[in-house]
Amino acid sequence: MQKLKNNLWTSYKFPLILLCGIAAGSLIGWFAPEFGVQLKPFGDIFLNLVFSVVVPVVFFSISSAVASMANIKRLGRILGYMLAVFVVTGLISAVIMCFAVNAMDITQGLNVTLDATAETAQAQSLPQQIVAALTVGDFSQLLSRQNMLPLILMSIFFGFVVTSFGEKGAKLAKGLSFMAEIFMKMINYIMMYAPIGLGAYFAYLVADLGPQLLGVYAKTMLGLYYPLCVVYFAVGFFIYSYFAAGKQGVKIFFKNALSPAATSLATQSSIATLPVNMEACKNMGVPKDIREIVLPIGATMHMDGSCFAAILKIAILFGIYGRPFTGFETLSLAILVSIMSGVVMSGIPGGGLIGEMLIMTLYGFPMEAFPIIATVGFLVDPPATMINATGDSVAAMMVARLVEGRDWLKKRMDVYGNLKEE
Repeated sequence: MQKLKNNLWTSYKFPLILLCGIAAGSLIGWFAPEFGVQLKPFGDIFLNLVFSVVVPVVFFSISSAVASMANIKRLGRILGYMLAVFVVTGLISAVIMCFAVNAMDITQGLNVTLDATAETAQAQSLPQQIVAALTVGDFSQLLSRQNMLPLILMSIFFGFVVTSFGEKGAKLAKGLSFMAEIFMKMINYIMMYAPIGLGAYFAYLVADLGPQLLGVYAKTMLGLYYPLCVVYFAVGFFIYSYFAAGKQGVKIFFKNALSPAATSLATQSSIATLPVNMEACKNMGVPKDIREIVLPIGATMHMDGSCFAAILKIAILFGIYGRPFTGFETLSLAILVSIMSGVVMSGIPGGGLIGEMLIMTLYGFPMEAFPIIATVGFLVDPPATMINATGDSVAAMMVARLVEGRDWLKKRMDVYGNLKEE
């Protein structure tokens, strides 16, 4: 019995400490909001530390994974199955929200005040948005976390070119892999500060966000969106992880999902959660090459929570302006827009701005409506990012199942049910 307790403590020690720090910060933010706001710099320190290593982590992880692949066909299979998983889960989440907003009259009693001085963004055409999402005009811009998708594409390209050099490239591939290990080790040290940093950030978030939750948007958020996110996290991820690896997959996913879920909820950033997700997926048994490709790309392109949010924003605007949010054509376009806006939300806090402008321009809503969805975007961001980031882990598990077969997780475990060392 004592050995069992020691094993449980070893397995759950850090998540429990992290949860205690978050709970303490939340209580401080609720009961002492002024003090909670003052703790924000301690949370910013953690966030800045993570953001400082994100770009090299993405570059070295992806380029080393691609460069080390002896079988390029495997890379094609990983990318193909990854895109299929992203699209299917995005479609599922968008369809679920379409049914939910039509089942509940979310605009009844919703009073909004239009603010003519609200922040706006320069509207771009769809081709311009695609070019901006995929490329940058200068090498130095690849070093910014705001251009993650171009960085990911360049990392894949770089790794592929390394493989073309054969034996010469193999030496560089080993160097890239070692650099990836170094930066992941740095992440492990940074995470020691996470209970304090995330606790301080939650104190700030609760102090800042709490009063707004009692305002005019409370019904929409508390009555529909937040509960749906919780249900999707519990039920949707249960189904996905069961598909990935059966009962063992469910167990190992939820055992390791707390850290990325808590980090993403606090930081509101899939990119900031990426290093934590890398470690969680390693503990879930996802093969190294799969997690080092799927997770960085997923941090930018796999956004089930953002699909939820986009449908909600569209439905609110339709209701406020007296337009029926029904019919196959309307709902199909909304689903397409939700996936598009999810892709262009580049995984940074407030990154939904471009997606919100995409909704405004495609549906022809007046610019005075922007403050409405901007406010909604602010309120939906934390749980949406939690679904986005944690969903990357279960997506990596599903890709592993599709690439390596039904028994992929069992093959990675010893006779005692523990993961083998990589």
